[in-house]
Amino acid sequence: MAATYGFKACRKIRGAQIRGLLEAKEFFLFDCDGVLWHGEKAVAGAAQVVNSLMRQGKNVVFVTNNSTRPRDKYVHKFYRLGFTAVALEHIFSSSYCSALYLRDVAKLRGQVFVVGCDGLRDELREAGIPCVEEADEPDATIYDCALAADVKAVLVGHDDKLTFLKLAKASCYLKDPNCLFLATDNDPWHPLSSGRILPGSGSLMAALEVASGRKATVIGKPNRYMFECISSQFPGMDPAQCLMVGDRLETDMLFGSNCGLDTMLTLTGVSQMEEAHQYENSEEYQSLVPDYVVDTIADLLSAFE
Repeated sequence: MAATYGFKACRKIRGAQIRGLLEAKEFFLFDCDGVLWHGEKAVAGAAQVVNSLMRQGKNVVFVTNNSTRPRDKYVHKFYRLGFTAVALEHIFSSSYCSALYLRDVAKLRGQVFVVGCDGLRDELREAGIPCVEEADEPDATIYDCALAADVKAVLVGHDDKLTFLKLAKASCYLKDPNCLFLATDNDPWHPLSSGRILPGSGSLMAALEVASGRKATVIGKPNRYMFECISSQFPGMDPAQCLMVGDRLETDMLFGSNCGLDTMLTLTGVSQMEEAHQYENSEEYQSLVPDYVVDTIADLLSAFE
């Protein structure tokens, strides 16, 4: 039996422990879906926690793999759900970070073919990244449709209007080895309130990886680039002073681990305590184990009483 010395032991914390943790940290990174809200309903107490942290002078940012809306629309959603102090510069979505990557890292010269929602295209255009405009006839096929001549990147995100033609076009563009292949995130699925699930960007990315024989560069969590975007805009940000709060072990906890951050799992979303315990004694999966666990973000309210 392997020794467990040094392995994480995910543990629920309460009261004074939470207070001590919040006092020790200066930066708080929150996932959104499943942590702060479910759809159009805020998690009870979430707005009070975030607003209280900001009033105390803590740095609070929001890191979401949801690429369906631009940041300005996120600001409106935050305000609508009671998070009244959230501004544009607090929000780091996978669509925004993808735009920064294309502009500042890849220094793209050409167009991007987007498999994704209008919100993703809006974020790209805001950063000055031109996107291929879809103008196919309703009965067009890959045999007779037009292909743009200057496509230098294919970017895959969540797309609720996905068609076979979009996948076929993207596959054609990716035959060029100089065409970048990016994905906003690799989330496989998302839960719906009805108990059904919604295929995520990762499922579309996987289809294109098979079709093209290539691997996509993933921008969002759990990869480090999103944290690099944040730290570039908050000079002096120390990973040791950060706490990542999320609801998904394979995304949020792994992201925190990859970036050297302490992690907190809240049980109001995808992952539950049983899954965390399964990874607890595994050396291979230690990066998925949270440092702390709370039932809900509302448990943090005790620190402000």
